[in-house]
Amino acid sequence: MKKLLLILIAFFAISSSFAQEMYFQTGTNFTSFDFKSAAGPLSVPLQEKTGTTYEFGYKMPFRSSKFFYSIGLSLNEYNSIAGSVASNYTWNTTYIGLQNTFSRSIIKSKKVHLDGTIGLGLSTIIYGKQQINNLVVDIKKADEFSGIFLTPTVGIQTKYKIKDIGFLSLGYTISKAVNPFNTSQNKLSYNTKQLLFGIHFNVN
Repeated sequence: MKKLLLILIAFFAISSSFAQEMYFQTGTNFTSFDFKSAAGPLSVPLQEKTGTTYEFGYKMPFRSSKFFYSIGLSLNEYNSIAGSVASNYTWNTTYIGLQNTFSRSIIKSKKVHLDGTIGLGLSTIIYGKQQINNLVVDIKKADEFSGIFLTPTVGIQTKYKIKDIGFLSLGYTISKAVNPFNTSQNKLSYNTKQLLFGIHFNVN
């Protein structure tokens, strides 16, 4: 985690003179787990659960005024629930990571911008708990939850200009977080839809 923060700070220090925007986004994750176990499927179906997302970063032009690159520090909660008459399960996890996003202007007027986005995130778990009925277990070091997750994303974002200060934004993304480096028999991926609210400041 310390190395991740140092890399991000160094990048911001180098690139800040070229950055067009500094942004902060927050919103809600709607996550469903895709879990495969060597012991077979769970006796109860996994259900979608909400979590919070945060991202802080820089956005800069890429080749032309229609294409942009963003890099940010992200914090995501990926949660799930399951239950039956006999048992209740809850999973609460938090991941920290770097989010890389390329965006293209689709519509650009004086007040409103509409962008399409694609991205790739890298993240690792910093908090994880599993609760089965009244039993709580730390899952931060479990193979299927730990390690580096890769998260391709695709989305759309609309921005409304606030004078010359910057923009307010509303965005929607879909993603799938996978760990290709997990060699255990238990496999886990996160399917997530994000609803994002953002504030963007011009720093030219």
